[in-house]
Amino acid sequence: MRPAGGCCRRGGGLLVLGLALSLSAALLLRGCAGQQAEDDGSADAPAAAAAAATAPMEEKERRALYAAIESFVGKGWNGSGLYPDPCGWSPIQGVSCDLFNGLWYPTVMSIGPVLDNSLQCAPDAKFSPQLFDLRRLRTLSFYSCFPASNPTAIPTAGWEKLSGTLETLEFRTNPGLTGGIPPSLGRLASLQSLVLVENNLTGPVPAELGALSRLRRLVLSGNGLSGPIPATLGNNNDRRHRHAHDDELLIVDLSRNSLTGSLPSSLGGLTGLLKMDLSNNLLQGSIPPELAGLKSLTLLDLRNNSLTGGLPQFVQCMASLQDLLLSNNPQLGGALPQSGWETLAANLATLDLSNVGLVGAIPASMAKLTGLRFLALDHNRLTGAVPAELDQLPSIGALYLNGNNLTGPLQFSPGFYQRMGRRFASWDNPGLCYNIAAVDAAHAPSGVVVCKDLQEPSVARDGDGEEEGGRKPEASSSLVASSSSGGFVGSVGGHWYLVVVQGMAAAVLGLLSQLL
Repeated sequence: MRPAGGCCRRGGGLLVLGLALSLSAALLLRGCAGQQAEDDGSADAPAAAAAAATAPMEEKERRALYAAIESFVGKGWNGSGLYPDPCGWSPIQGVSCDLFNGLWYPTVMSIGPVLDNSLQCAPDAKFSPQLFDLRRLRTLSFYSCFPASNPTAIPTAGWEKLSGTLETLEFRTNPGLTGGIPPSLGRLASLQSLVLVENNLTGPVPAELGALSRLRRLVLSGNGLSGPIPATLGNNNDRRHRHAHDDELLIVDLSRNSLTGSLPSSLGGLTGLLKMDLSNNLLQGSIPPELAGLKSLTLLDLRNNSLTGGLPQFVQCMASLQDLLLSNNPQLGGALPQSGWETLAANLATLDLSNVGLVGAIPASMAKLTGLRFLALDHNRLTGAVPAELDQLPSIGALYLNGNNLTGPLQFSPGFYQRMGRRFASWDNPGLCYNIAAVDAAHAPSGVVVCKDLQEPSVARDGDGEEEGGRKPEASSSLVASSSSGGFVGSVGGHWYLVVVQGMAAAVLGLLSQLL
């Protein structure tokens, strides 16, 4: 925000109206100053408002602003005619100014269809060298500015001119923004936010970005970037010479690219990191133990990669974690820890471990995750019973156990099935069943049989009603009536026969005598 720009911009409407009514400039100036005094409640407000209203703008800065905008919106744009006072009474939508040493300077330039009257790029938009002559520029953003029909690269030169001022650089949704990320962006020493989202950028992530010591947000998602994650992204936050953590990276999002290689252990040095999203890449190797140093992390998203080495034990020590997403790493493998989940109880809301090659049993101790809302363990190789304690998760809203080798009866309460509905999935577990007494047909778990259907068929008994051999016979020893044939199907000497009763008693006795 401009220190004194509010009154001046509000006074712009007064100035136009004053000219229409032939009011004097002095009277208008007193009105602007009076408004500023009311806003600030300060005796110095009239003087500040007067200074803002009369502050000039360097002609070189004005020309650079017009030229830079014209290169994006098209040559038909008449900046000097439409906006003769771009930091005063004729402001440009998307451009903001600040006052420095009695002069106005553009500090914000945002181009793209954000509002109806926003500056929008022409089909042949391009970068002008004059862009880098805006010496006080702090924020530069482009939204939907470069279509696929206008392939354009990010300039490689000129950024050093903005190294002392530029704090935010954003390119969002520009399918025509092609080529690589210029290593020269690493010269923007004041940069705090670098957002390059859903463009068509390719090539590696420049190691030079690790030199951005003030960077707090790095978002490069939705491009075609390739190669490894540079270790310098962690090294740039080695703050041994600092006494505060105000400048540490808070967000790293490199998702939806084609990055390869392993996770660099140096990422564990980002001790102030809140969110790390490396999902939807081609990353391999194990999750480095150095990530245990990310004590402030709330989101760890490594979905849709090719990671191995199992679920690291240290994640249970990340007490701040709210979302742990590791799904679709089929070779991750390993077993679920049998204890230690209580450390995550307060904050963990989402745990997605589907299709990660898990083996072994589901530990009952996971019921200690009292804040858990979403639990996905589907499409693994989990075995054993489903812990009845999961019924007691107070916040659970979705539970997916389908596609495993779980066995035995589900022991959840009727209220669990009614509350969860289709958000509970346990099909494709051939040995799993449910107790029909615990759930009505309307809420029965889909794809799971009633427990009695897993029991072996009734067995043949002798005249005393005892099972043959004093034990439960195998299913192949059963005797089942056949209503269609008017006889019965039996097993004698391990062979099956269909015996028709009527008029064939002698034949049956003869056959039996031969076999015995």
